[in-house]
Amino acid sequence: MSVAAVDVGSNSVRLLVLADDGTRVLRRITTTRLAQGVDRTGRLADEAIVRTVDAIAAFRAVWEQHDVATDTQHVRIAATSAVRDASDRDRFLDAVADRVGLRVDVISGIEEAALGFAGATGAVPTRDPCLVIDVGGGSTELVVGRGGEVLASVSTQLGCVRLTERDLHHDPADPAELVAATRTADAVLTAGIAVLADGLAPHGLSVADVRTVVAVAGTATTLAALHLGLDDYEESRIHGTSVDAGALDAITARLAGMSVAQRAALGPVQPGRAEVLHGGAIVLSRALRLLGRPELVVSEADSLDALAARLLA
Repeated sequence: MSVAAVDVGSNSVRLLVLADDGTRVLRRITTTRLAQGVDRTGRLADEAIVRTVDAIAAFRAVWEQHDVATDTQHVRIAATSAVRDASDRDRFLDAVADRVGLRVDVISGIEEAALGFAGATGAVPTRDPCLVIDVGGGSTELVVGRGGEVLASVSTQLGCVRLTERDLHHDPADPAELVAATRTADAVLTAGIAVLADGLAPHGLSVADVRTVVAVAGTATTLAALHLGLDDYEESRIHGTSVDAGALDAITARLAGMSVAQRAALGPVQPGRAEVLHGGAIVLSRALRLLGRPELVVSEADSLDALAARLLA
């Protein structure tokens, strides 16, 4: 029997259906911006809940069309930062249960990091120790592992939606806002990297020992598509692409100088991402610089793939 995994992120909801032999049947994404206003209010917006529950219900119809049974043995729905951080998250969890018939698992930042590491390192060649960066809508996970084992991880309160709502208010952003956003990213990421370093110390390692950096999720894959100069979002070409720090900085500066409409007009930018892409780019480019690594490799496989693989296992 096929299985389906749903990742309820702060910016988008994603579906992956796998056949019983592990081959990919389909992958879908819908932008719902569940994290809308959460950083400011601590609560989920009514309209964001409606958009996201509608998306999950639509995904149920899709997985059932592909012979996936709607039960906990064959479907897992996992929610991350926006739901973790919301004081009223039960409103969303109950709405999904009523509409879709399944409970949503609210996973911790540590589990999110471990899933991202497993999904990414199983899909692209790496050299150990390897560090995976997952820039989401509300959080960014940094995780270091060796031989497939996670050694240290940290989940920071920083993502493309959160940074954009916090510091990037004009369209296009003005220079003072870009300076503020960079300072915010540097402060949060520097603190996160320090936590990561403390976790690596008992293993006799430091962040400087990292040999491969892998970036996952929509910010990274979209930036890779722009780096390649693609007219459309082509997953097969994006997967495994290397982007050096200088090129990443240049793409970030270019996006930060654009309006939302200009970013949306770029071929590989998927609907709903243009509003927060510049914020995510700042997070990713500053992370690579603060880690002191010369380049990163982009993986299309991430926590969603690991979620689905666990169902098969």
